[in-house]
Amino acid sequence: MYPYEKLIAVTDRSLCRGDFLTQIKKITSLHPDSLILRERDLPDGEYLLLARQVQAICENAAEKKVPFFVHSRIEIAREIGCPNLHLPLPALAALGTRPEGFACVSTSAHSMEDMEQAVALGADRIILGTIFETQCKKGLRGRGLSFVGEICAACPIPVFAIGGIKETNIEAVIAAGAAGGCMMSGFMQF
Repeated sequence: MYPYEKLIAVTDRSLCRGDFLTQIKKITSLHPDSLILRERDLPDGEYLLLARQVQAICENAAEKKVPFFVHSRIEIAREIGCPNLHLPLPALAALGTRPEGFACVSTSAHSMEDMEQAVALGADRIILGTIFETQCKKGLRGRGLSFVGEICAACPIPVFAIGGIKETNIEAVIAAGAAGGCMMSGFMQF
């Protein structure tokens, strides 16, 4: 059985082959660890509308809710009552500490220093990349499993690997110490 409960779904409408909200329903039926609504290209008003729709799908997933994360937009997360937020590390660092009122704040890291800074700023989980080569970041060489192991051994909070995560390597990522992985293409295109 594929370990969907160990995967975070990260959205990208441009990769979706059909209706985006229908795809979100398919994803939530698999009960991933959580779902991050990335969609960085959307203006705030459009993102807000989409966030409300995706949040409702996550909350009404059959059998159990799928935790929903707003990506980067603190005020939108507050407006819709979303308890989870993903902030890129530079945005979290600019705040100087995790924003108040959120149950879970995740952030990105790409080095040992990033991880240490994220922990010091109060992050609850790390999205560590880029682990394997990926179509999303062509030409960027993956850091590999030894990098995952090194970071996970030193990190006191859960680490989820991102970048080229798929069925053929998720178990190796977990064996290296990660709590799980993040998938974008795999979830947007199945």
